[in-house]
Amino acid sequence: MSDVLALVEARLRTALGEPDARAAVTFLGTDRIEVLRFLDGDVVRYATLGMSAQPMADPTAVLADPLRGPRAELLLSVRAGRADTDRVLRPLAVLAASPQVEGLVVAPGASLDTGEPLWPDAPFTSVLVAESGGLVADLELDEPMDPVRFLPLLPMTPNEAAWKRVQGAAALEERWLRHGTDLRDPLRPGVPLG
Repeated sequence: MSDVLALVEARLRTALGEPDARAAVTFLGTDRIEVLRFLDGDVVRYATLGMSAQPMADPTAVLADPLRGPRAELLLSVRAGRADTDRVLRPLAVLAASPQVEGLVVAPGASLDTGEPLWPDAPFTSVLVAESGGLVADLELDEPMDPVRFLPLLPMTPNEAAWKRVQGAAALEERWLRHGTDLRDPLRPGVPLG
């Protein structure tokens, strides 16, 4: 599946330019996950590379299909220089390894929790998975493989994550939009939920 990852990296470079840094993390019993960093003016973008090597499998399936099933990589965009966001590399790799480790199928509308701040002094411990197709277009693969989707991650405060569990992802996204929330601000306060 290294050919899939080569195609994924090529798509990331086409959409985001040359990465200015990369780090690799390996967890026991999983494939290596890399996180690439791209600078785009005052925005730094982090993209995982490795999550899409295998399709995500339904945890209730007796056997995982080695070809069919959803594939994805994760994208996080934050304003540069406001916080030590480069420390997000390990939490991002943990989230990208979750399909292999926990049998999760990561899809838009899902919440992913790291259990710790995404970076030092971050008010966020979880992210909302957004729809693909904006910043990096989906990558079609040869049949019968599903395309690779590049899923943006939107950091959530603990209160926002709790509110989202009750009200749903669409309601939280609408509230962010209504309040003009800068979702790229690494130090932003939580949106008013009252």
